[in-house]
Amino acid sequence: MKSLDLAFRSAIGGAVHHLKLNYVNTDLDADTVKAAMQQIADAELFVDKKGEQMYSKPVSATYVTEQDNVLFDDKA
Repeated sequence: MKSLDLAFRSAIGGAVHHLKLNYVNTDLDADTVKAAMQQIADAELFVDKKGEQMYSKPVSATYVTEQDNVLFDDKA
């Protein structure tokens, strides 16, 4: 399964926060994702416990492929 990891810089302090989305369209191009991230930032929906905007500036977007590597399985 692929997920989309969106990284944003916070408004104050510059910390990087991640928004991970599952079940995403894997055919999106960089411009489309960046525009959507900017809409998220402009909406100012997410704040931390201090009331500071968490997703202020888009930093990066990465498709992540998750794969399980079973080392052993003693279920039987």
